[in-house]
Amino acid sequence: MPIPADAPSLRAYRRCEVAKAARDTVAVGMGYLPLGAAFGVLLVTSGLAWWWAPVFSVLIYAGSMEFLAIGLVTGGVGLAQVAATTFFVNFRHVFYGLSFPLLKIRSAVGRLWGVHMLTDEAYALLATKPQHGMTGTRVLATQILCHMYWLTGSTTGALLGAKLGLDAEGLGFALTALFVVLTIDAFRAAPDLPTLVVALACAGLALVVAPGGMLVVALTAFVLVLGAQFALGGRRRGAEARAETTAVPEESPDA
Repeated sequence: MPIPADAPSLRAYRRCEVAKAARDTVAVGMGYLPLGAAFGVLLVTSGLAWWWAPVFSVLIYAGSMEFLAIGLVTGGVGLAQVAATTFFVNFRHVFYGLSFPLLKIRSAVGRLWGVHMLTDEAYALLATKPQHGMTGTRVLATQILCHMYWLTGSTTGALLGAKLGLDAEGLGFALTALFVVLTIDAFRAAPDLPTLVVALACAGLALVVAPGGMLVVALTAFVLVLGAQFALGGRRRGAEARAETTAVPEESPDA
């Protein structure tokens, strides 16, 4: 996106974009800090050293997968099972990539880092905003700030858990509360009741049919419904366009 003519400098323009990202990520930070702390406490109470918290948070940075990684690492699980578990847990990112504004980031390194930092919350913040005004600086700043919230929370929780013997029970609900807040904000920004109803129906159906793989089944069903809706809309628009081009104009009275 070109720099506005009234922007005094590139640096000032980028500061403005970072400030927007900071404002957008306040709600995420309120959820990431306690949830990250819960992860850090759980990590040290599972027998791992505190410094594994920042290592996991930097190298994995996948929320629920980090929690699962604690059990996988301490349980001596094989690499094949780790790979399969990671694939199914993070399978939803395949769908996120369809509408995430990654192309707004110009540099190749920035895009690679953006892929690594793609989370549910970053997607919810960025994919629901008008894309014509989105910039690569804002996309990266949003993702980096979310990552810093999580890294700070997990490291702090691990340090306090190692010294004070804290318990992480109950803190996991912060993630559920965060998703509720993001859903409400997204609906307020772009009210679409039919899509919301379809999403809830897919989630309810998946919970009944496959409770163990609810997320993958729900997302797959939701994408199929949206794909069918898009295809039907395309056919309808195509039929209307053909009808307009083949319609015989009425003869003019002056002819």
